[in-house]
Amino acid sequence: MSFKSRRAQRLGGASLLLLGAAATPAFAQEPAQDKSSTEIPAVTVTAPSPIVRRAVVPSRNAGRGTRTARVRSREQTAEATPAAQAPAAPQQGVLPIVTNQFATVTVVPNEEIRREGGGQLGDLLFSKPGITGSSFAPGGSSRPIIRGLDVNRVGILENGTNAGGASDLGEDHFVPIDPLATNQVEVVRGPAALRYGSTSIGGVVSATNNRIPDALPSCAPSFQSYGLPTKAPLASAATSPCVTAETRTAFSSVDRGVESGVLLDTGGGNFAFHADAYGRTTSDYYIPSYPYLTDQSRPVNGRQPNSATRSDGASIGGSYFFQGGYIGASITQNDSLYHIPGIDGADHNTRIDAHQTKINVKGEYRPDAAAIDTIRFWAGATDYRHNEIGLADPADLNTDGIRQTFTNKEQEIRTEVQLMPFNARFAEVTTALGFQVGHQELSAPSPDNPGTLFNGLWDPNNSTRVAGYAFNEFKFTEATRAQIAGRIEHVELHGTTPDFPADYLPDGTPQTPIARNPSFTPKSGSIGLLQDLPGGMVGSITAQYVERAPKAAELFSRGGHDATATFDIGNPNLTIETAKSVELGVRRATGPFRFEATVYYTHFDNFIYRRLTGVMCDDDFASCGAPDGELNQAVYSQRNANFRGGEFQSQLDVGAFRGGIWGIENQFDFVRATFSDGTNVPRIPPMRVGGGVFWRDDNWLMRINLLHAFAQDNVAEIAETPTAGYNLLKAEVSYKTKLNPNPFGAREMLGVGLLGNNLLNENIRNSVSYTKDEVLLPGIGVRAFANFKF
Repeated sequence: MSFKSRRAQRLGGASLLLLGAAATPAFAQEPAQDKSSTEIPAVTVTAPSPIVRRAVVPSRNAGRGTRTARVRSREQTAEATPAAQAPAAPQQGVLPIVTNQFATVTVVPNEEIRREGGGQLGDLLFSKPGITGSSFAPGGSSRPIIRGLDVNRVGILENGTNAGGASDLGEDHFVPIDPLATNQVEVVRGPAALRYGSTSIGGVVSATNNRIPDALPSCAPSFQSYGLPTKAPLASAATSPCVTAETRTAFSSVDRGVESGVLLDTGGGNFAFHADAYGRTTSDYYIPSYPYLTDQSRPVNGRQPNSATRSDGASIGGSYFFQGGYIGASITQNDSLYHIPGIDGADHNTRIDAHQTKINVKGEYRPDAAAIDTIRFWAGATDYRHNEIGLADPADLNTDGIRQTFTNKEQEIRTEVQLMPFNARFAEVTTALGFQVGHQELSAPSPDNPGTLFNGLWDPNNSTRVAGYAFNEFKFTEATRAQIAGRIEHVELHGTTPDFPADYLPDGTPQTPIARNPSFTPKSGSIGLLQDLPGGMVGSITAQYVERAPKAAELFSRGGHDATATFDIGNPNLTIETAKSVELGVRRATGPFRFEATVYYTHFDNFIYRRLTGVMCDDDFASCGAPDGELNQAVYSQRNANFRGGEFQSQLDVGAFRGGIWGIENQFDFVRATFSDGTNVPRIPPMRVGGGVFWRDDNWLMRINLLHAFAQDNVAEIAETPTAGYNLLKAEVSYKTKLNPNPFGAREMLGVGLLGNNLLNENIRNSVSYTKDEVLLPGIGVRAFANFKF
């Protein structure tokens, strides 16, 4: 065992032993403990499963009536019952643990998003166990990576539909979901393909907000269903019109960044409306030292060259509520202009000017029927375009212009029907059926060499996906639940790509585009078990078999890709990729000691990856093999691979202190990924361990936390270098409170505070980033934020 492995094992073991020893009494009843430390409101998530379980309220009607009569009786009782007081919101800084889902879920609630900030989802999730960001352009382009899997294996959703954009087509492309306009983020760690499609074979990141309202604003009478599958009562003209507003503002010192957003919600009668607008601007960010490992001759002046960003967006939406449900729609505009750091990006003043228009529709209906509980549907259409702009000749400023354009026109519809539970004697069974269809059209032309075979990264192509899926949950007892789910989908792709010699070296044979029309029918299934354990713990075991169809970029690429410094060659002969996974978990969500521990193993057959051949190229295939080429030739290939790892996070309320609760928290995660011959899968996150202390009460949160990332020496054989470890020290203090109501002022301070990041001013390089040897993450900085509700 290496010294690094022994040290990691000792650090992790000592941390867990210390926490375990401190937490042993926490499993017993502690009446003297502050109630706020043990009564934790449940975390509500929607991403993992289409089955929504609702708490059952006993009917006033006794006796054994028919099933339909019982349902209607419950509906009438619930609608007649006076409105119950809403549950108290959790204190700031409470670790959210999800125990009622078969999938492993990380939740980032609204108050944490407001404190942490971040221009991209990858920045927001960077330090979460089992998750990191691609950090290609910090603050401008950073896509979430889950357990070492990214782009084509991680789905990103907003309000139930695909986020659109082109972030899965290039690491330099931004994710068109801004945390500034997001209320909650849910991350399914592990396969989520059964609900969302084979492109989520590694997991899914789901962002939600109120752009399509599912209830009237909180200052108006709300639809109380008490967790029952009841109809929403019909709003009337007597419902008072209501307007709420929220402002979100922050300033960051490391990049002189300013961000601001305003959200408006109003409603009355049967209608609710939402509008929001936001903007963010940053300059080149400060860095601790010289960023370029391969070239020490360039001036940087203490900042990461070419790292400035600017983004803004707006949305408007509304919903109509009727007896038993609602239907709503929204239209959203996202715009971003961000620079690409790195030597090549700085030399060519490379930046990306991206624009997305997105229309979403969502609805829910609970019919007065004995068999159907709820019908839900989502629909979305995206029109995305970005221009990659830069100097054709770094020495000539007059050559500035568009170097390549990416477009994505995408449509999606998903419908789910949840059936009423029925008694199968051995268990209460709940079933949900789903149908999904999607269509995508991609293009990536370049004005530099119009009309040539290798113009852009690929020729225009399109794909269509149709899928059906079913989830069945079995409630054997209150303590034992199981889930069986399956999915089948059909994928058709249409594009062109030329034939290449077997050794991928030019031999003088003329090349012409050849039409390719592959189709695939991936099939997937899963089984899971949840078991309540002593001490408020819940154990889980899940097994999944998931198939993934190759994506257009993997099949049809045939050109230079500056983001990854590769000349990509797609493989139209790729076959279905298969993942066989098993995962064990133990979780505890309530009481003074809350924790989550998971271990997993995934075997991939025909794992699709970019295989670097060692050949260098320029802009076309004829240049491949030239010694002075700037791009690594990368051929999409398939090999068997194994991923295994584990994650742990916990929080312990140690005791009362000065009217609040103080405690300790820690985390640990690792993933090891190898091909079947023992060589390393490229760009895998390092092992990380961290911990800290906190103090909180109903208004204040104070926290200091240190995350240590070990050096990543398990690198690919070609074109990947080891990455040094780092220590990331963060500290924060925030305050929230209700304010005295007045006609014009804020009625609630949602959070005002300071967050210090990288307080040790360490050189942090992200091992999963293609630009890690040229791009440092931001140095020491302070973020000041203020959020108010009116």
